[in-house]
Amino acid sequence: MSSLFQVPWSDYRPDLLDALWRTVSYTAVSFAGAVLLGLAVALLRLSRAWPARAVAAVYTEVFKNVPLLAIIFLSYFGLASAGIRLDVFTAGCLSLVVFYAAYLSEIFRAAISGVHAGQTEAGEALGLGKVGIFGHIILPQALRQALPGTNTMLVDLLKSTSLLVTVSAAELMSEGRLITSATFRALEVYLVISAIYFALCYPLSQFLLLLERRVRAGVPLSPWRRRRMRAARVLLAADIGTVRGDAHRTDRKEAAV
Repeated sequence: MSSLFQVPWSDYRPDLLDALWRTVSYTAVSFAGAVLLGLAVALLRLSRAWPARAVAAVYTEVFKNVPLLAIIFLSYFGLASAGIRLDVFTAGCLSLVVFYAAYLSEIFRAAISGVHAGQTEAGEALGLGKVGIFGHIILPQALRQALPGTNTMLVDLLKSTSLLVTVSAAELMSEGRLITSATFRALEVYLVISAIYFALCYPLSQFLLLLERRVRAGVPLSPWRRRRMRAARVLLAADIGTVRGDAHRTDRKEAAV
């Protein structure tokens, strides 16, 4: 067993930390872009204009049925052969964005469609416009329903950054390949890289699960909503105290009579 761990990891620590940072950067940038693009595609799928629905449907079906590795090759090598040269970071993020946006658009579309039509009618009765109804009524409820699938996509995207090793993106898997080439200790190196991925993905998945439970329980997440909730509780407690005081005084008057 002692012969298994012979790689001088202290020599590679700075490179591993840099690769870890690049992996997190790929994940954060790509997920933010995928969420925005996925929401836009979902809204197009729900549009009343059939050309918009057709374009969004074609996009979704194409990128859902093409392997991510092929998209990475097209973004980095294919576009370069057509005269469009992207750096590794841009090509990697672009590949992850267009791939995961297709899946997120389906999650968002299902969540938005799952909001009862009566909610829209209630917003119209309150005098809200289409933008107000969507932003204040539809979207908050849809986000709650979309949260489980979105969380799964985030963890999956983090793991999928390992495919960027094919374009030498300098993330964790690329650094593992370089260390293997220098030490010829493939088993040890890839065990350690796998452990690092697990140390990233498992806490993230547990945090997202906790977040999902808090959202489903109705716990306000933004500071603005928490302040409004505290203010409402203070007002409610004051009203209850006033009612109890009035009831107590009434009981005393009746007892005196």
